[in-house]
Amino acid sequence: MIPNPRYILTFCLLLASFSFGQDQKIGLVLSGGGATGLSHIGVIKALEENGIPIDYITGTSAGALVGSMYAIGMSPEQMEAYVLSENFQKMSNGDIKPEQRFLFREDDPHSGMISFSFSKDSILTKLLPTNFNSSAYLDFEMLKNLGSVSATVNDFDSLFVPFRCVASDIVDEESIVFRDGHLNAAVRASMTFPFYIKPIHVNGVLLFDGGLYNNFPSNVMYSDFNPDYIIGSNVSYNQPPPDQDDLIGQVTHMLVTNSDFTLPCEDGYIIKPDTDISTFDFAGVKKAIQDGYNSTIESIDTLKMQITRRVTAEELQARRQQFKQKIEPIQVTSVSTSTKTGEKELRYTRLSMIKSKKPEKLDMKELEKRYFRLYSTPQVDFIYPRFEKKKDGTHNLALNIQKAKDFKLDVGGHLSSRPVNTGYFGLTYQTIGKIITKSHVESYFGKFYGSAKADLTIEFPAVWPISSTGYFVLNRWDYFRSFATFFEDVRPSFLVQNEMYGGLEVDFPVGNTVKTTLDARFFSLEDEYYQTDKFTSKDTADLTKFDGFSTSFSFQKNSLNRKQFASGGHFLEFKARYNLGVEHSIPGTTSFQNYDVIQNHSWLNLDLKYQSFVIDKHHFHLGLNGRLVYNTRTLFANYTATTLFQTEYAPIPDAQTFFLPEYRSVQFGGVGINIIGTIRKNIDVRLDGFLYQPLLQVIKTDNGSLVYSDYFEGRSYMASASIIYQSFLGPLRATLNYFPEQISPFSFQVSFGYVLFNDRAIR
Repeated sequence: MIPNPRYILTFCLLLASFSFGQDQKIGLVLSGGGATGLSHIGVIKALEENGIPIDYITGTSAGALVGSMYAIGMSPEQMEAYVLSENFQKMSNGDIKPEQRFLFREDDPHSGMISFSFSKDSILTKLLPTNFNSSAYLDFEMLKNLGSVSATVNDFDSLFVPFRCVASDIVDEESIVFRDGHLNAAVRASMTFPFYIKPIHVNGVLLFDGGLYNNFPSNVMYSDFNPDYIIGSNVSYNQPPPDQDDLIGQVTHMLVTNSDFTLPCEDGYIIKPDTDISTFDFAGVKKAIQDGYNSTIESIDTLKMQITRRVTAEELQARRQQFKQKIEPIQVTSVSTSTKTGEKELRYTRLSMIKSKKPEKLDMKELEKRYFRLYSTPQVDFIYPRFEKKKDGTHNLALNIQKAKDFKLDVGGHLSSRPVNTGYFGLTYQTIGKIITKSHVESYFGKFYGSAKADLTIEFPAVWPISSTGYFVLNRWDYFRSFATFFEDVRPSFLVQNEMYGGLEVDFPVGNTVKTTLDARFFSLEDEYYQTDKFTSKDTADLTKFDGFSTSFSFQKNSLNRKQFASGGHFLEFKARYNLGVEHSIPGTTSFQNYDVIQNHSWLNLDLKYQSFVIDKHHFHLGLNGRLVYNTRTLFANYTATTLFQTEYAPIPDAQTFFLPEYRSVQFGGVGINIIGTIRKNIDVRLDGFLYQPLLQVIKTDNGSLVYSDYFEGRSYMASASIIYQSFLGPLRATLNYFPEQISPFSFQVSFGYVLFNDRAIR
């Protein structure tokens, strides 16, 4: 029997369709779009759930990031978990994790609010920064996730999914396509949004965000892979023509070339995720992903009609496992550094990363610690890392390093409605070569407080560095009825303290957030004071001079998130100080004595401070803190002189701007609580309460003689309530302080800036 020709034709068409479906190759094009572009993860998730294959990926900017994660074998679920993680949020905001800080190289807290860096040969041309966000954590995370893969597979066609991304060469005004090489560098270049993060050089070319010239690389997909069907995911658009008053729009059109958001062939479909997440709203990532998923599900039937080939979850899992087994673990056995053309190698940076005389193999965990230690070096402005495979199967870490500018200028201070206004100025000159040096001068100036400081730090290269600092400091405090408001007339000063000291300090780290310090200094102190508040302009003040030597050892662990008014992290400090010197007290007209006193003193002071935010949520923070002080100091000539040399308990910053003898004693303990509600980003409502318990106090009798109190007498409290706006310059706040032993226990002030001072000589 001869078959019906119609059946033969139908069978042939079905066979051809089946064969075509088996061979059908699908390409996925992902646009740029910042945080909005992370909706591409939702698109991929929906495609995988419905068995639609992805054989090739091209992407720009955020699309390059999402595409690269998929190309190295991450599942949509892994990609989603990663971009929702704390790690991703920190890298997108330019932050680092607390354990990645290196306390050893952090400056002592000062009142500076704004910094300017400049070089002696380019003061004006290179004064403005090229980026507003640090890419330190971003670059390391991309090295860890992408660079570790391309150290084994550097041909992008050999990835789990063949991949392309584009960046922009602004000199030749052309789009650059990456097909091989360092995957982390290719993707980083593609997502370098101008002014947001610092651009990098790849093969000697300075590259920026691929979206400047090609924000939807469908043409690259077509020319490089020529798939049977193209799926596009586009969250971007061309900017409308700017108005004459629209500066941002005008600059955008100068920099950005309109992209073609169409497909170069008829066999394709573009998904347009409908999301209201903005470009830099990385906190809204979860919603962006869900919006991308929902938009794809709405189009899934159309895609299934045109794409007949399917891939199962089991097939994908098996392929992913097979690909990941090819990736060799990272073992760094050498480090190489490079700088700009013509500059010498910064030997210090290489020796800070790996030991020169003892062979080492660094895994990613140890490498991360050392990398961020190096990045904390003030003399280093920027580092870009890459892995290079060596013949023995281990890896070289190649670091492209940009030196920091020679000079840094810090300006700031504290402006208050009380008469304790203080300005701050600091200038630093820093060098790097075989060693690093930092020369620094600074000044505080105001009626209440003035200071001048000069220091020189030298640090020698080592995996665990040691630095030595020579310094000289002048301090002056002028307490003149400091409870007065800014608009009140103030009485003459009742207490003036002058300090002069100089010495040598040696610092060495114990961990990334722990450092220890040995210090030795000579000092000369001079206090002028009245022994009663009923003095006139005709009275002369008492004078106490104390000259001597002091040495100390301190251990400090600090991961607090701010240098003042912190809301997260931990702090622990122990300091042991030994002082010896000669007192010379000269009585004034308000003194109980009529003769000079000259006597020797030596004592040991032990001081333990602790603060920890045991609850650190997005909108609520709870901190606990305590302090213990033990002192063996003997009595000075009179009560006021003795009190001035006792340790002060001032956990509220404003307490340091008052002379509060009720919070000074020979030995004491203090505990406190910090309750902070973050009502909006950078706006805190803060309540701080403290209990002060002296263990032993000095008491003045009616005839002016001094005696020790019984143990645990003189308990007191202090509290503070504030509304604080944490601006990018510094804290702007309205504060009500409560000191119950004062005649006017409540003190209100509005202030801007930091209440910080240089170290006192010994007190």
